[in-house]
Amino acid sequence: MQDSGKQAGDSVFVHGGTVPGNPGIPAYVLKLCDPSPIPVVIAVPHAGRAYPRALLDRMRHPDFAAPRLEDRYVDLLAEAVALETGAALLVAHAPRAMLDLNRSCDDVDWEMLGGVPADASTLPGTFSRRARSGLGLVPRRLPGLGELWKRRLDHAELQDRIGAIHQPYHSALASALELIRDRWGAALLIDLHSMPPLAARSAGEAAPEFVIGDRFGSSCDGGIIGSAFAVLAQSARRASHNRPYAGGYVLERHAKRHEGVHCFQLEIDRTCYLDQRQFELGVGFDATVSLLIGLVRRLAVDVAELGRTADRGRWRAAAE
Repeated sequence: MQDSGKQAGDSVFVHGGTVPGNPGIPAYVLKLCDPSPIPVVIAVPHAGRAYPRALLDRMRHPDFAAPRLEDRYVDLLAEAVALETGAALLVAHAPRAMLDLNRSCDDVDWEMLGGVPADASTLPGTFSRRARSGLGLVPRRLPGLGELWKRRLDHAELQDRIGAIHQPYHSALASALELIRDRWGAALLIDLHSMPPLAARSAGEAAPEFVIGDRFGSSCDGGIIGSAFAVLAQSARRASHNRPYAGGYVLERHAKRHEGVHCFQLEIDRTCYLDQRQFELGVGFDATVSLLIGLVRRLAVDVAELGRTADRGRWRAAAE
């Protein structure tokens, strides 16, 4: 992490990485309190809006494609929740159109690149499912729009983006989780996203407004997930588990249940907090913030208890 040196009371702001083509704009901003008041980190990898002019000039339909790639304004939800709860907050400023932080560095569609090394066909990720779908490390296509870019991306430029955005962001996230886990004995990452409205799964059944993804139980303690569903149910909000979003690279990389680091992905229907066009904040924003505040506070209690249980286990093992 690269500390900017800026502080506000007991809050520390860490700026790191860079957005290539936008001098002075960090790839991410991390805000946390030291010591942390609760064992929760909220991360927002897909809401960045720091678009370099050159990036927009390369896009075929930037006014349409760029907002569709974003988790539009979900960072504003996260900021309001973190302010009220004391959760650590990591927000990417780099836009998803430039680099998808929820993808592995080798999740690349090599056909969209120029200047590719001769042995690229042997590298991992060449035939990855996400890259084939058009939504790999650098998005290539969108449904209903087709190809996003006017020309190929140079391989060297991709490597620059990885070094300036991907590596610093994930390093900062790992450090924040480790810091909080060391204080509390356990830490929880809520990887926050938004989604277009889902279709109803069957006739007479309303579509979910929230999707909780824990990679089918591998990334998070089941009790935490149960509490999350209970909070949503108490507010009469419809939720789905792992379908259609089970979590991506962020969970794969950072979840370490056996080391006390628990992670889940939370998808929110954009109509819950945006207007009918899903473009600006809507009348549901405040209610969604209140719901998420209650969720974070409830889960913080659960995670703290997990940490105390883990500490007691370590003490018993040390005494034997």
